Amino acid sequence: MTHAWIQSFIFLGLVLAIAVPLGPFIAKVLAGERTFLHPVLGPVERGLYRLMGIRGDEDMGWKAYAWAIAAFNLLGIAAVFLLQKAQGALPLNPEGMGKVATDLSFNTAVSFTTNTNWQAYGGESTLSYLTQMLGLTVQNFLSAATGIVVVVALIRGLMRRSALGIGNAWADLVRTTLYVLLPLSAIIALLLVSQGTLQTFAASVKTTSGQVLAMGPAASQVAIKMLGTNGGGFFNANSAHPFENPTGLSNLIHMVAIFSIPAALCLAFGTMAKDRRQGWAVMAAMAVIFVAALSVTTWAEAKGNPGLKGLPVNQMVSTEQGGGNMEGKEVRFGAANASLFATITTSASCGAVIAWHDSFTPLGGLVPLWLMQLGEVVFGGVGSGLYGMLLFALVGVFIGGLMVGRTPEYLGKKIEAFEMKMASIAILLPSAAILIGTAVAVLHAPAVASISNPGPHGFTQVLYAFSSATQNNGSAFGGLSVNTPFYNYGLALCMLVGRFGVILPVLAIAGSLARKKYTPESVGTLPTHTPLFVGVLVGVVLLIGALTYLPALALGPLAEHLTLR
Repeated sequence: MTHAWIQSFIFLGLVLAIAVPLGPFIAKVLAGERTFLHPVLGPVERGLYRLMGIRGDEDMGWKAYAWAIAAFNLLGIAAVFLLQKAQGALPLNPEGMGKVATDLSFNTAVSFTTNTNWQAYGGESTLSYLTQMLGLTVQNFLSAATGIVVVVALIRGLMRRSALGIGNAWADLVRTTLYVLLPLSAIIALLLVSQGTLQTFAASVKTTSGQVLAMGPAASQVAIKMLGTNGGGFFNANSAHPFENPTGLSNLIHMVAIFSIPAALCLAFGTMAKDRRQGWAVMAAMAVIFVAALSVTTWAEAKGNPGLKGLPVNQMVSTEQGGGNMEGKEVRFGAANASLFATITTSASCGAVIAWHDSFTPLGGLVPLWLMQLGEVVFGGVGSGLYGMLLFALVGVFIGGLMVGRTPEYLGKKIEAFEMKMASIAILLPSAAILIGTAVAVLHAPAVASISNPGPHGFTQVLYAFSSATQNNGSAFGGLSVNTPFYNYGLALCMLVGRFGVILPVLAIAGSLARKKYTPESVGTLPTHTPLFVGVLVGVVLLIGALTYLPALALGPLAEHLTLR
């Protein structure tokens, strides 16, 4: 346990060391200010504007901004879908992969465009190198950029006074991709290659023993999969595969990359709000929930399965594999690393895995599941985590305002009925999709046939799948055969609801707030940078999560835990 906490503090320290300079840099980029990268990338930015026929300084109202984001992502879905259907006739396909089935193509296209990266296939056995690079890797960049520009639009809505616009969606997408995601991904890719992560166009290799070793340009995709909290693996084993994650250092790079931009965006928020305390308060709320969740996961996995106590296998596990529950985990990483990685990847909307979550103890598996169900606002996805947490902040100040009998305010903007309606839709719509989808699946015979374990564990498999898809995480609990028409189409629908059912209300709130006048702070204003507000924010997140999902969790992981002896 001591070793686990040491590596956790090292991880958090590295994330903070990166976020402190990166946050203000992102704020400058999205404000259109000049940075040290502009002498090189400035001409590229201007050339892209000319090619697209846009003006970078042209302002959009929230409806135009939302339409641009929706149209851009719909085109992305179509492009990835068509690429999969045509890959058999396209180059960079040394294994001769044929066209992908329609339902799986649709699921994968929606998955990577919505930043979910749910995978109902094995990458090395289904997709060509061209499809992985031109389809999936490109969407890894663009879906991450989408999340960032939406939260920046929301921040502009909070900061602007009596304004009609919230920025230019096309310029925001270009700047985010060009100045933030591409340079950082290039650095991470080089670091991963130095550790042995594969980056080649060579065909698969057959060993003397007859084993086939899949190859491919993995490092370039892995870099943005982690940095953009995408999570889709080049190989079926994801970050447990030694060609994606070969060393302990590469594993640390994976974990730090996941949290770097979400943490930096909190500080970018403080910079744009001209009050850095606001960003630190939001980050503190995220950190409190993360540390609590990590504590439970680490404790549960270190404790292991009580059903094995006294058995020879338990003694072997304790002495030869470092103790704890080692089923479904990489021996080279151990239970402590697996617990940390699982908590990170489900706090963020990443979904990359180094262990089989299906093999976690019931309580150890409950924490990643619940973190997703909270809306993945504990750092969360790039952009999506922060705008999700800001929705909870609006709810928090609204509740606080009602308690003291005055109109609630956040950063000088009055929070009224329209904002609460939109925030409620954004918070409750994904929850409805998760619970309704799970209910339909456990009542639908073909869907039930996909469950590998009867009883509470099988129910958890289904609940985890709909939670992961709807909240755009993409990690798989395991043990559920999801490459069927029901799950491919059903989970794709949930991905769309979880992504755009939140983005559109967020942009509506941004437009509403931008039009409002600034209200100066008074004696009755609830300070939103204090430990008290951090506690309120944490309480709102946990309370809504508990009230929404506790009945379902009681039928799954909690019931399974009670069956252990």
